[in-house]
Amino acid sequence: MKEAALLSIDQGTSGSKAILFSLSGKLMAKATVATRQSYPQAGFVEQDPEELYRSVIQAVEAAVRQYEEEGGDRRAIRCCGISNQRETFLLWDRKGKPLRPAVVWQCKRSVAVCSRLEEEGYGDILTRRTGLIIDPYFSGTKLTAILEQEKDIAEQVHAGKAFFGTVDSWLLFRLTGGVYASDFTNASRTLFMNLDALSWDEEMIALLSAEGLRLPELGPSSRIFGTSDFEGVFSSPIPISAMIGDSHAAAFGERCFSSGNAKVTLGTGSSILMNTGSQRPVSKNGMVATICWSTGDRVDYALEGIIVSCGSTITWMRDQLGLFDESRDSDILAESVTSSDGVCLIPAFSGLGAPYWKMDQKGMIAGLTFASTKAHVVRAGLESIAFQIKDVITAMEADSGITLRSLKADGGLTVSNFTLSLIASLLQVPVTVIDVKEASALGAGVLAALGAGIFSSIDEIAAIPYNSVDHKPKANPSSLEAYALWKQTIRTL
Repeated sequence: MKEAALLSIDQGTSGSKAILFSLSGKLMAKATVATRQSYPQAGFVEQDPEELYRSVIQAVEAAVRQYEEEGGDRRAIRCCGISNQRETFLLWDRKGKPLRPAVVWQCKRSVAVCSRLEEEGYGDILTRRTGLIIDPYFSGTKLTAILEQEKDIAEQVHAGKAFFGTVDSWLLFRLTGGVYASDFTNASRTLFMNLDALSWDEEMIALLSAEGLRLPELGPSSRIFGTSDFEGVFSSPIPISAMIGDSHAAAFGERCFSSGNAKVTLGTGSSILMNTGSQRPVSKNGMVATICWSTGDRVDYALEGIIVSCGSTITWMRDQLGLFDESRDSDILAESVTSSDGVCLIPAFSGLGAPYWKMDQKGMIAGLTFASTKAHVVRAGLESIAFQIKDVITAMEADSGITLRSLKADGGLTVSNFTLSLIASLLQVPVTVIDVKEASALGAGVLAALGAGIFSSIDEIAAIPYNSVDHKPKANPSSLEAYALWKQTIRTL
């Protein structure tokens, strides 16, 4: 039989990926099936539950077929791990029939609910029990809005007939014919889980008017949840031995195995997750506390900071201002000048996220003179990405008392050497880009191997060699001056 392989499912907002890895982390086959979103009214975002499930089956079929076309044997596929878009949730009945469309993490239907909870003074207790903040981003308030707006759903919830789950739970229920479970990372994003007790919190459920809601069994990310043949793709069922939220999976895939290890995803926006070890952190600086990842005998906590605009700043400079033709040209322009010459760009195109949380703030460019050129503006735009990450990490260190030890980076913006080098210089730690384009899927895959007993320990996973590029700190006086100007400008907002 061929070398053992690991199946990873990465179910995201825009599509479902099925990826096969070797035990050494080499990508052996990959298939993607797109999924659609619907917008029933302004600010509402939904997806078809059946389409989500079918897209996973189709992706797995295509990936396994590709694997065999290249000489693989599907009998060598030992286990499956699932990583998934977080906060998106579904409701279904005991037979697995959806009660309504899935509510996507981007949905803003609960703005009024959040405002009411804030006005009634529930912010502190909610943060204390769940680690989160009152925001439409998280699942619970959106369920409250649905219960207030859709009376038929409310009746089924309060009668104990509605099964609630994030995407991992939905897929598991369908793939296994009824296993109803989730992991701590996904549950920690719902507003229903007590972050200290690692269990569903009846007080939060009552606060959000969800009494009677059926909730999945909770446990670590790495364990055997059930088995599935994926509707006949495999002649015998294989274990589903890991489920984990996508950002947390990336942290594990990029080996954030101890406190002070952090990962930053540099996409349209940015998610920064820093492992804080076995102690649950409490933030006073605009972070959310969450679970980093968990195994059978270990739970690591994390602080997370969400930055609204990162790569979107480059897109805006390219498409709206026409400052360059290709995104990669931004580095060339930024490096063509020795500094941003007093220009400061505040990328609040959709408000400012962590650690400032000024969601009604508008973007601005300050410090322009007749001597300012497009190169200065572009450099200030790239600097704004690094400056926001510096501010988030500084807040995390203050909250946790833990000094950043390493930073792993993934996402499309890792092609910008200027940005990564500036981040390294500001933080005074190397920024490492691992040569794996599918960090979430890899994390889910190796966690599945751990849960299935293929790997015996995290140390064994840590010993697997990998290729990476380190961006090391450099002396950069002009950018330190620009950062001081950034801080001064932020204080005036």
